[in-house]
Amino acid sequence: MTNAVPNRGKGDKDSLLANVAILYYGEGLTQNEISKRMQVSRATIVNLLRESRDKGIVEIRIDGKHLSSSNLARELRQRFGLVDAYVALSENTAGLSRRDLLLHVARVGAAAVLDVVEPGDRIGIAWGETIMALSDALQRTPVPNVEVCQLIGAMKSARVPASEMCAIQIANKLGAVCYTLHAPGIVATPELAEIFRAEPTIKAQLDRLNSLDMTIASIGNVAAETHLASAGMATQAELSAARDAGAVGIICCRYIDAAGNPVAMQPDSRVIAPGLATLKDARKRFLVVCGSDRLQATLAAIRGGFVSHLCVDQGLAEDLLASNPDPAA
Repeated sequence: MTNAVPNRGKGDKDSLLANVAILYYGEGLTQNEISKRMQVSRATIVNLLRESRDKGIVEIRIDGKHLSSSNLARELRQRFGLVDAYVALSENTAGLSRRDLLLHVARVGAAAVLDVVEPGDRIGIAWGETIMALSDALQRTPVPNVEVCQLIGAMKSARVPASEMCAIQIANKLGAVCYTLHAPGIVATPELAEIFRAEPTIKAQLDRLNSLDMTIASIGNVAAETHLASAGMATQAELSAARDAGAVGIICCRYIDAAGNPVAMQPDSRVIAPGLATLKDARKRFLVVCGSDRLQATLAAIRGGFVSHLCVDQGLAEDLLASNPDPAA
């Protein structure tokens, strides 16, 4: 057997990839059986299958509604009055790295999003490592007449190169019109922020966010390493002051307390993004969260009315169910 396939033109190569995919996904042959049939090594078959997925010749789609059928998902819906819940099941979460767990949650979240999005939706997209991972995992599935809107002005960080990438990539996957927010995510002073918000082009973009059908967001905690700090949008002193004022979570660059109420601490007045009331007004509020260190933040988001559809990992789901629903407790 050989590790290589003969040099072929693009059409022949794509046909080969499609035929290998049919044997594996359609007929159920093992990789070893295909390698024997084609007289190439198993490693070559593995590479061909990977290439067929990368080129979009094969698209593996999971029906999102089945992800909400577990007992944990049902208990989350009942406990917190959610429209739906999706749980990334993994019995050995302690053995997974943060990155691996995030990717698993993102894949489940991406499938769940396709269960929630409807034709004609106007969707607001937040920014962050979790949303970027979800946008990477989302399968290309056009949905008619969808609009995608960037919720937070232009920013970059070591975790996410540019905030607009999340919205652009999700729009491309859904075949949607994309409206990016042509303003910086944060400016130097509250006065400058007011000037930006009043500028006609930016005001029109922000006004569009007042009639969202759906939001896709995550929530961060207020620990020192939170994305708001790593992106240079909040100093450690500002984070400390926000914690002292009762903040437990950060959603779309805004602080909330344990009851889900806004905490107007810096950099709140310098952020170019919609207010928290805009997020709550959307009839579908999809929150995807990874990690039990976001427990209190996630509870706050639920209590504050920022969540109708929730996607979490198994460990966080179990912690949510074991928690006291009373924010004063």
